[in-house]
Amino acid sequence: MKKIRDSFYRIKNHFRFDGIQSIMMFTFAGLSVIVVLILAIVFVLGFRDSSQNEYISNSQVIVDETGRSLESFLVNMRHVSDTVAYNILSENDISEPGLDHEINLLYEANQSTIRSIALYNNYGSLLMAEPLANQKEDPNVTRQEWFTGAMEEMENLYFSTPHVQNLFQDEAQKYHWVISMSRMVELTSGNSQGTGVLLVDMNYSDVERTMEQINDNDNGQYYYLCDDQGNLIFHPYQTGLELNGETEPTIRTAVSQSDGVHTAFVRGQTMHVVVRTIAYTGWKIVAVIPESTIMRSTGANIWMILFFITVVLILALIVNRFASIRISRPILELNESVKNLEASDMDSGSEIYIGGPSEIRHLGSTIQHSYEEIQRLMEEVVREERQRRKNEMDALQSQINPHFLYNTLDSITWMIEGGRDEDATYMITQLAKLLRISLSKGRTIIPVSDELKHAKSYMNIQKYRYKDSFTVTYDVPEEYENYCTVKLVIQPILENAIYYGMEGMVDDDGEIVVKAEKKDNDLYISVTDNGMGMDQETLDSLLTDENRVHKHGSGVGLLNVHNRIRLMFGEQYGLIIESEPDEGTCVTIHIPAIEYNEENRKELESGRIV
Repeated sequence: MKKIRDSFYRIKNHFRFDGIQSIMMFTFAGLSVIVVLILAIVFVLGFRDSSQNEYISNSQVIVDETGRSLESFLVNMRHVSDTVAYNILSENDISEPGLDHEINLLYEANQSTIRSIALYNNYGSLLMAEPLANQKEDPNVTRQEWFTGAMEEMENLYFSTPHVQNLFQDEAQKYHWVISMSRMVELTSGNSQGTGVLLVDMNYSDVERTMEQINDNDNGQYYYLCDDQGNLIFHPYQTGLELNGETEPTIRTAVSQSDGVHTAFVRGQTMHVVVRTIAYTGWKIVAVIPESTIMRSTGANIWMILFFITVVLILALIVNRFASIRISRPILELNESVKNLEASDMDSGSEIYIGGPSEIRHLGSTIQHSYEEIQRLMEEVVREERQRRKNEMDALQSQINPHFLYNTLDSITWMIEGGRDEDATYMITQLAKLLRISLSKGRTIIPVSDELKHAKSYMNIQKYRYKDSFTVTYDVPEEYENYCTVKLVIQPILENAIYYGMEGMVDDDGEIVVKAEKKDNDLYISVTDNGMGMDQETLDSLLTDENRVHKHGSGVGLLNVHNRIRLMFGEQYGLIIESEPDEGTCVTIHIPAIEYNEENRKELESGRIV
């Protein structure tokens, strides 16, 4: 992966705008690309639109021819129904003999397209049927679609959707798919007048065969037939739709739109829909042409266009490249040498490329001298910065005045004179620990454990001096004691807690808690007291007022600690102070959680953040 990334960067850098020749090369190449692409887009879009129009035009022709074929078929069926209704039933008494014979002759003449002709009264009772067959028991005629549709249409024909004929018994036990054409007719029986329903069942296979012929393709285009309510009469994928509980996605467009060409968006794909209504029935024959079908059919030609475009572009790029390479190569070499010098941190072993035309040689020589001068100045700045940081740190750590040491020694003298040798010995021991850790062999960075020992020694001395008028609790998990800290940061905070927090406390009820916790990659050491607290104005000035006078103690104020932490670890670290009057004060030391070892200590003390 690294090799691939490096190769990518080399190629990227190799083709940068690095001079007049490169700019000219890329400018002319860009113009060539733009012109060729515009022409390509025009040709491709024009070709695609032409193919689309051709597809749609062909589909319209097929739809029109199929529509006329179906209309011719349906007109013949209508003639059969009209003949029975107007020439036979309206002029004859259904109770007189001979009527069956006339209907039989009509059936025989059209039996290739008609499955049956039947006549029912308005109560659903069978009056006659051709061919002669026994009606099934209780077919419940009055509730069937063709019967109710005819009664509702009154003077018009009603065409049903395809269904299995279920009125008559078939000796061969076959199931015949039919489309029922029904109408209400007037009946004369003797002296009485009434109404009934004439049913002509057409063979669905004739319609199916016509539709299958135009669906004989595998390019994604298909044709289907539906009524004006969106019920499918024929669909090439009807079985799959029914199994999946789906419907034709363009059916709503076909039903709601007038005859013509429409566009539908189905499942993120564009569909061209050609609609034609079949006379007499309200049926619609629909052609569906997916956009992807058009694109596939034109794909070969488009790829050919793209191939020639690619060849032209490659030739243009090659010509431009070779024309500019002679002048651009020295500039690229110079650029590469500059990058190598940057990557090596201006190592003295790296050199700037000096070659090519005189202008490039002069430029390379100038850059080489400039880098050498920059390197010298940077080394000087680094030395000065390290010395400045060391001087600042030494100055801050040297601010401890002898006041605390004088008071402690005075207390030891007083104990010795009073015969309290053991107490004096303890005080001297604690003072020795305090001074030893304060010196820390001249080191600025020490482990948290040493800083805690220093703080504990200081507090042991102070508790003797103040006769245990307050308690100190340490809650620092052992795993946090091996992190780095600047020395002498906890003791000044404890000193402030004693002089400013414990001042005025009575009944030995002063409490100071030292606690440490780690959040993410940072360590937080807090010193909390239950003393007098302070107002907001005083709180705001603690870390900002450099002229604030210290009334007590060693003179190492909170601002001193805050500045030393920031000098060592960065501006985002330091002290966080929270306080409320009569509620106490919490001072938190925020430092990075860096494991203490010799390498990290040296890195930090040299001014580099680990």
